[in-house]
Amino acid sequence: MSEPCAMTLTVEATAKPGLFSLLREDLQCVFARDPAARNTFEVLTTYPGVHAILIHRISHALWNRRLRYPARFLSFLGRVFTNVDIHPGATIGRRFFIDHGAGVVIGETAEVGDDVTLYHGVTLGGTSWSKGKRHPTLGNGVVVGAGAKILGPITLGDKSRVGANSVVVTDVPAERTVVGIPGRIVTQGRSSSNRLGGINLDHHLIPDPVGRAISCLLDRIDGLEKEMRELRGLPTEEEAPSCGVCAAGDLCCEAERKH
Repeated sequence: MSEPCAMTLTVEATAKPGLFSLLREDLQCVFARDPAARNTFEVLTTYPGVHAILIHRISHALWNRRLRYPARFLSFLGRVFTNVDIHPGATIGRRFFIDHGAGVVIGETAEVGDDVTLYHGVTLGGTSWSKGKRHPTLGNGVVVGAGAKILGPITLGDKSRVGANSVVVTDVPAERTVVGIPGRIVTQGRSSSNRLGGINLDHHLIPDPVGRAISCLLDRIDGLEKEMRELRGLPTEEEAPSCGVCAAGDLCCEAERKH
């Protein structure tokens, strides 16, 4: 193959898809990520998340052509009809999906990669009044659970996951899971994937760091109580009668009142 032909193929392979190609991909990805989707007509007429991204694609094209007021007005109409607020300046990648499409807010300088999934109530917000970059950047394959808030010019790496109602204010490396307020990384390394090119939609399967900490404290308390019994020459838990209130035996406050 001649060099000009090879260069032509390379340019075509890396060329950005057109507006209608993006809209077609946004529609098709719904069937891969929502088992409730039954047919194209139903998705086009009843999915506010799909309506929101379709309107944003058009308003973003107007915004890039410096037709700022038409872009903002179209975005406003989209917010009225879908309850999803996406600024026309936000950059959103391919195959973007908003499940349930309610209460989602995406700011002007936000950047969203390909194959990203947001659930209802997600905010990609800013933490500054400056006109520069002030909203987050999401990598490819990111899943953000319901009600999560991602604030500031931070970056979430590819295939990272954010638990429901978490508040993320710092960068997250790729393939990490973040939960809590403020968000903390609770898993590391490659996470299991279930379908659609490795996108992990199991955002509910996340560790419970608070429960794990309480469990460690209880184990430590049991160890300390055992040592105290041995030092005071008291019977072990197996030998001591249960007071019915807790497992402290003779060390329990209720047991002292009974005596």
